[in-house]
Amino acid sequence: MPDTYDAIVLGAGAAGMMCAATAGQLGKRVLLVDHAEAPGKKILISGGGRCNFTNVHAKADNYLSANPHFAKSALGRYRPQDFIDLVDRYGIAWHEKTLGQLFCDGSARQIVDLLLEECQAGGVTLRLGHPASAIDHADGRFRVTIDGQVHEAPALVLATGGPSIPKMGATGFAYDIARQFGLSVVQPRPALVPFTLGEDEALFRELSGVSTEVEVRWNKVKFREAALFTHRGLSGPAMLQISSYWQHRTAIGVNFLPDRGIDWLLAEKREHPRMQFATVLSRGLPDRLAGALGERLALAGELGQLTDKALRAAEARLRDWQFSPNGTEGYAKAEVTAGGISTADLSSRTMEARKMPGLYAIGEAVDVTGWLGGYNFQWAWASGRAAAQAIGEA
Repeated sequence: MPDTYDAIVLGAGAAGMMCAATAGQLGKRVLLVDHAEAPGKKILISGGGRCNFTNVHAKADNYLSANPHFAKSALGRYRPQDFIDLVDRYGIAWHEKTLGQLFCDGSARQIVDLLLEECQAGGVTLRLGHPASAIDHADGRFRVTIDGQVHEAPALVLATGGPSIPKMGATGFAYDIARQFGLSVVQPRPALVPFTLGEDEALFRELSGVSTEVEVRWNKVKFREAALFTHRGLSGPAMLQISSYWQHRTAIGVNFLPDRGIDWLLAEKREHPRMQFATVLSRGLPDRLAGALGERLALAGELGQLTDKALRAAEARLRDWQFSPNGTEGYAKAEVTAGGISTADLSSRTMEARKMPGLYAIGEAVDVTGWLGGYNFQWAWASGRAAAQAIGEA
């Protein structure tokens, strides 16, 4: 005889644990399944091991999706403060870093333990280290086979994320199940991922380890944060952010001195005509970067000896330095996956599939991708909660 539940949640990550715990506490009998031996693996490595568990500024504008309005409902009903209240209830100390990012003072393990305790409070049954070998649906019930044992429930939740960071066990499993039940999938791609540069920009790869604050732009999208040069290309928060928007074979523009106004080099020339051009650059940039940019600009000598036209051209290039990445470091280094199960096939209020009642998709598995800085965790909490409440009302 099959094991019977009210809901089976596939994936014991942030979204899956939140969903299972909430549904359990609403009185539902819930089975939480994961092929990994331990829950919350990505949570443990997030935020440098301190888990950037939300962002106080999280709203739908901070997310990419084919439907930019889809995230509004869930995010509006479970806000950053709601998760902060949960963290506070467990006595977990936290702090705010730049741009509204909240981190644990201690370890990301505290967030995993919180979620496990919430699951325990809801009487959730955990099956870890045992992948689902078959999933089907008949007579209004989903059947999930694990180690030869059939488990069935009227509700099935896809919370297995996307293929980013495969060494953590990440796969496209959720997409396969979604397609099996007639849902469409927006082409997945690595997001929040470092860029790679070609041989023509090898000079910049020699700056590996150098970091500076920039404003980076792709089309009309801009981010102002730190950029980091690596032995393969460009990384750091600014580059990770813009990578989610970037399209292959297009350029990104970098303003290396975003605080400088128009004609600042001409003003420097008037005030300090004897100053070396290289010195002017190094006053606002790390020495190695200033040297590399100066070499590319092919300007040297005292400012007073350089023409206004040459200085204006240098300034224009420093304000919008074009890089043409030849790719990214792929899923192996991508913090999240963009694309995923199409929002056109899901209810924004309940996360339930329109054509397959009882099937839900949440978290990173869905075509909703947040900015760097706690936004993806907030989507996990909010979407997990939305699905659980719908299951609780069923």
